[in-house]
Amino acid sequence: MKPEQIETYRTIAAAAGVIATLGLFSVLYKENKFYRLFEHIFLGLAAGWSAVAVWTESLREIWWDKLTGVVETTGVVTEPGRWAYILLIPIGAMGYMVFSKKHNWMAKIPMGVLLGIWSGQQIQSYWTVYGPQMKQGMLPIVPTAFDQVIARSDRTPELAAVTITWSQAISNFLFVFTLLSVLSYFLFSFEVKNKALKQVNVAGRYLLMIGFGAIFGSTVMMRFSLVIDRMYFIWDEFLMKRVLHIG
Repeated sequence: MKPEQIETYRTIAAAAGVIATLGLFSVLYKENKFYRLFEHIFLGLAAGWSAVAVWTESLREIWWDKLTGVVETTGVVTEPGRWAYILLIPIGAMGYMVFSKKHNWMAKIPMGVLLGIWSGQQIQSYWTVYGPQMKQGMLPIVPTAFDQVIARSDRTPELAAVTITWSQAISNFLFVFTLLSVLSYFLFSFEVKNKALKQVNVAGRYLLMIGFGAIFGSTVMMRFSLVIDRMYFIWDEFLMKRVLHIG
């Protein structure tokens, strides 16, 4: 393609992106057919891309290559084929029997296989995932360096590992208190009658609200970052560079 044809193509692509962005954002005003059109286009593109991605990034590597084997361009077999993987075809096909009223019971077989494999993997990896979290929750709350409020920059790594300053002790105490109070909020096995435990229970509820509020705030910030990115695309990539030819 000629350079001017490439620029024309890029301008058309940028204009299509701007129209699609405005169409999707038009739902903020109200439900309309313009939004519905681009919603269906977006979902169609996402479905098509996902179908290709499932094959190229998942099935081809972990199933097809192992089934047929891998042969280099020189003709050397780097990985022999294992025809036992062909048994996965009928197992996977059973999942589509959910659309049949007569044979929908067959769809439960692959689901049971998947749940069994997943359960075994979760039991095996439970300690690997949650063990470090439990260890990180056991923090020291008594300072060992009473003459230091904050960590000093001249400490060696070995000394820093065993030195707990006042600021670290306070931070660790707040963490442990938050952990225990939130856990006490989920004590549903028995009725809480102790007044002190009730107060800790209430504190755990408020701390949960603070945590959920922080998560919600980060979610809103992420949404705004998407809006800012699209506005930058409309203003800089399309309007300034493609229309006004500035920059």
